Amino acid sequence: MTQKQLNRYKVISSLIDGKLSISEAAMSLGLSERQIKRLKKGVMEQGPAFLIHKNTGRKPQHALTDELKSKIILLKQSDKYKNANFKHFMELLEVHEEIAISYSCLHTILTKAGINSPKKRRRFKPHRRRKRRPQEGLLIQMDATPFEWFGTNEKFALHGAIDDATGKIVGLYLAKNECLQGYFEVTWQIVNKHGIPASIYADRHSIFLSQNASRLTIEEQLQGKVVNDTQFGRAMKELGITLIPARSPQAKGRVERLWETLQSRLPVEFKIAGITTIDEANEFLSQYIEKFNSQFAVKALEPETAYRALDQNIDIGHILCVKQKRTIDNGGVFSFYNRHFKVIYKETNPIPPRTKIDVLISPVFGVKVQYKNTVFETIPYVKPQKTQKPKTEATERKPYIPPDTHYFKYGHNLVKRLTYEDSDRDILKMLEEIFLRKYA
Repeated sequence: MTQKQLNRYKVISSLIDGKLSISEAAMSLGLSERQIKRLKKGVMEQGPAFLIHKNTGRKPQHALTDELKSKIILLKQSDKYKNANFKHFMELLEVHEEIAISYSCLHTILTKAGINSPKKRRRFKPHRRRKRRPQEGLLIQMDATPFEWFGTNEKFALHGAIDDATGKIVGLYLAKNECLQGYFEVTWQIVNKHGIPASIYADRHSIFLSQNASRLTIEEQLQGKVVNDTQFGRAMKELGITLIPARSPQAKGRVERLWETLQSRLPVEFKIAGITTIDEANEFLSQYIEKFNSQFAVKALEPETAYRALDQNIDIGHILCVKQKRTIDNGGVFSFYNRHFKVIYKETNPIPPRTKIDVLISPVFGVKVQYKNTVFETIPYVKPQKTQKPKTEATERKPYIPPDTHYFKYGHNLVKRLTYEDSDRDILKMLEEIFLRKYA
């Protein structure tokens, strides 16, 4: 008998011997008088055995076998699952090992084996929680986090966005470091799958907000002076998205908590799937988003969404790119990043010489030119070399007549088209410098 059962027997025996009343016995054991009467009758008929529960010593039918418990412990200690937190490990057991077990049971087995969860609950400082937006698409929280996603010593930056109203992940993209292309890719996922959101909430990183914005004095602001938009800020204006800068990590708490969850789960998922490269990870993430949202997302307060559909006549790629102003010359040529490009005219009229044009640069389509809402393809070229006249003795100076191959006389027939092998490496280097460089 247990100590509790022995104590009950002692009190009931005193009741039977007349040393205690029913009310006194009930108060002593914390039971009702009806229960005391039932226990008294049972002990008088069956003796002390009546106080022992009938299931005492019997193994439950649904109890886990010692063999299965040992298997679970070995799986948790394996390289595949050792970094999974208990909750995630429980889910992985059901999906990959066909072992269904409750969290409390799993927790008991692992803690008894001396295994602690990598992700323990810790006390958080109390803070006022901001209410969720009522509609999906009203506010998107966007950020990036560097982490050792592949379990190596090398960190990569995961760019992501989460809907404030539902907690849905609306975009994920892994890159070498936090960069413009990473945020453009996430924005493309949002617009392509959901639509154009009303606003994006991000930190004050130089990708989102020019660092000169805070340097304007009150007098300069009153004079109407403004700071040029960043490339991301300009793209958001073209899409009609309000860009809201956050002043602290706590202000965008939902995306910060998302990083805690993904940093705990994704490295384990990558290891199980055998993923070791950025390209493999990005392909996996497109499917993982659906799995994550089905498990963690909640319903918005209002069923209508705030997303807007993109106009069918607009190419999103011509917005989510780098745009720079340049001047085109007489031959339809312009320079960019110490490289030269020539505009290709098909059925449209040529762009007037010395005209300001928008140069569009993207890893998707390379280099294009936009003029009056018309987009033109370009080709790289090598400027014709000047011919140098051999040195001779000083003679009477004559007017200089440039040769036909001179820069100011070249025409379309003199433009040397570069082959793929000649230009590819150079242009890829330029695109990487623009889109994948680290920002201050």
